[in-house]
Amino acid sequence: MKKNQILDGYDQYILSTYTRTPGIFVKGKGMDLIDISGKKYLDFFPGWGVNNVGHCHPKVMSAVRDQISKLIHLPNNFYHPHQLKLAKEIIRCSFPGKIFFCNSGAEGCEAAIKFSRAYGKGKRYKIITMEKSFHGRTLGALAATGQPKYQHGFAPLPAGFTTVPFNNIQALKEAIDDETIAIMLEPIQGEGGIHIAGNDYIKEIRDICTQKDLLLIFDEVQTGMGRTGEMFCYKHYNVQPDLMVLAKALGGGLPIGALVVKESIADTFKPGMHASTFGGSPLVCRASLGVFKAIFSDKMLKNTKLMGAYILKELNKLKSRFSCITDVRGLGLMIGVELNVEGKAVFEECFKNGLIINCTQGNILRFMPALNVTKKQADKAIYILEKSLKKLTLLSS
Repeated sequence: MKKNQILDGYDQYILSTYTRTPGIFVKGKGMDLIDISGKKYLDFFPGWGVNNVGHCHPKVMSAVRDQISKLIHLPNNFYHPHQLKLAKEIIRCSFPGKIFFCNSGAEGCEAAIKFSRAYGKGKRYKIITMEKSFHGRTLGALAATGQPKYQHGFAPLPAGFTTVPFNNIQALKEAIDDETIAIMLEPIQGEGGIHIAGNDYIKEIRDICTQKDLLLIFDEVQTGMGRTGEMFCYKHYNVQPDLMVLAKALGGGLPIGALVVKESIADTFKPGMHASTFGGSPLVCRASLGVFKAIFSDKMLKNTKLMGAYILKELNKLKSRFSCITDVRGLGLMIGVELNVEGKAVFEECFKNGLIINCTQGNILRFMPALNVTKKQADKAIYILEKSLKKLTLLSS
């Protein structure tokens, strides 16, 4: 198909639920995406955080090719070995517990919400979430999301959610009442603008949850699978959540989500209380096992720490030269550049020059390259960003 046929066909046959960038891609390998005309792009926001190990990593592809010829789907009233292997690997890398498999981050958050209400036994059901959070587009996850712009037009949303300012422990304490059952947050708000939870804040939340028998839910859909330099972001805080939601990078490009539940409360869910038709299929579990193998064998966690520090340093150099950059922040390879101007034009200019990044909240550029990004690739991305800012005449006066 030709470019115009594809663009026109999308207008005719596909619901307009996305603001699309006019790139038609046909191939991806590592950090590169290739469009229909053969132009190569450096992808510094691969799959909205899905492709942590890059596009089509050999270890993921090998696992998928092997499994797809044997067994793709199996209902969850039967057993298959790869679901067990993946559950054991997640637990080995996190904390003692059990896993529920689903297909996305929103599904994982929905499972966490239902689990919390089940744990509350009909007496406690309220969940405290954070302003600027993002937990998904389904109604429960949407009600938990602390951004009215996503909720507009979908009222009435499910009740039972209270939103408080992020990193404000006093506001959180004041929101707790006798019907509160859980506190749910992202340790780093991704879509909200790369806002990082403070160490003392997280530790105090953990203490509060322990004292009051509240569930601490970490949404690690974006921070998980090595993105911050640890396999899971909670490890930076030396605390453990009671529930942890995973998705995005867990499947290496295939759709998978997971709810990790602390061992001591795992029997709260009984057979028939929750389910997911496609959750934890043989194919996606094999792909996910390939992701773990790639991260460890290629020493990506170490590279994430080194390259994250390097990119932050280089971006701060740009900050000293461009008055439009007001802040650079991040952890590992989850980095935000805050501007005092709209970021759309910067994003678009970078795209024209062959660099894919993201702009969130209107003025925050997001950089989330694959965990095996090289210094050469990082330098190229910084160069394209600098070139784009210069063209837009955003140099310091």
